[in-house]
Amino acid sequence: MLYSLFQYLDQTFNIPGAGVFAYLSFRGAMALITSLVISLLFGNRWISFLNKKQVGETIRDLGLEGQLEKQGTPTMGGLIILASILVPALLFADLTNIYILLMLFTTIWLGLIGFSDDYIKVFKKDKKGLKGIYKVIGQVVLGLIVGLVMYFNPQVVVREKAKPTSQIYVTLEQTGPSSKFAYEQLQSTKTTIPFVKNNEFDYASLLSWMGTGYEKWAFLIFIPLVIFIIVAVSNGANLTDGMDGLAAGTSAVIGLTLGLLAWVSGNIIFADYLNIMYLPNVGELSIYIAAFVGATVGFLWFNTYPAQVFMGDTGSLSIGGIIAVFAIIIRKELLIPILCGIFLAESLSVILQVSYFKHTKKKYGEGRRIFKMSPLHHHFQKLGYPEPKIVQRFLIIGIFLAVSTIITLKLR
Repeated sequence: MLYSLFQYLDQTFNIPGAGVFAYLSFRGAMALITSLVISLLFGNRWISFLNKKQVGETIRDLGLEGQLEKQGTPTMGGLIILASILVPALLFADLTNIYILLMLFTTIWLGLIGFSDDYIKVFKKDKKGLKGIYKVIGQVVLGLIVGLVMYFNPQVVVREKAKPTSQIYVTLEQTGPSSKFAYEQLQSTKTTIPFVKNNEFDYASLLSWMGTGYEKWAFLIFIPLVIFIIVAVSNGANLTDGMDGLAAGTSAVIGLTLGLLAWVSGNIIFADYLNIMYLPNVGELSIYIAAFVGATVGFLWFNTYPAQVFMGDTGSLSIGGIIAVFAIIIRKELLIPILCGIFLAESLSVILQVSYFKHTKKKYGEGRRIFKMSPLHHHFQKLGYPEPKIVQRFLIIGIFLAVSTIITLKLR
């Protein structure tokens, strides 16, 4: 909103200083600061309101040290995160940008699903919350919408070297003086593969066995993959939200990394230097991700041990989905297993635990376990590690994974 307003003032009245809103760096910084301020101011008031209404978390006794001390801690703190993302994004981002609109839709959609789950748990006194099948259906619908937009929307393009016979060329202003008439912008299902020299892979190539015209059926591969990624990462973040500051802290680190990847992918100079896909208009996402980082860091102010508030599914489902959709938009979704390694480990620990328990129960008549408890962070808690130490060590691992993700840009 402010972006459009100041752009109008600059172009129409040439007001001094109005042109600063044209710079991504300025608007990104403003979005970060605004999200931090909103989270800190709104967070205090929201926590006070939840305490007044006695909207507390019901803790099930799992035999974990210090667990019952969290009984009654306010939940639904994810609303702090959502407000701190949406307000700065609406103020400072270009609301005509298809990628911004897609991220705003993702945030609101998953926020509503998570809020429904928390509302049922807290106000309806149903510990199970929203049925799992409804959560998955909501995530699948989001994945379907994101996939369709990414595949069919004409604004979603990548820059590629033009073929000699191509008639679609970009202008000098779009590519720089050395690239005039050298590139074209077109719709594509290409993505980035880490650790490979020519690190672009087209999902459509998986259908090359179909013969001539196979490219038009690429959506049969692309859209299901988008759905799977969104469901997997969203639920992975949800499983990680089991200790004070763990989900918010790891998400902040992931957000910073995605912001850097978006910035270089949307910058013609750095994209050429790093030999990665240049994605026109994707640089605008740096405004959104700055708000995301500010929101998660601001939430940590209240969520660090001992937590004053929990994010609930309102926050955890949303941040997982945001990370997934953002990675898909900037064509870095195949980096998710590295960047979101914490989410992956938490999810795998649950899958392995449940599968092994069922297998051994069927085979031996007695269920056995791989971990003392899942998700993985509870395994270390059962081993006697204090909660703050587990969280800090997971964060250190998360930072290592983030750095590893960044160096894949050059390590091939």
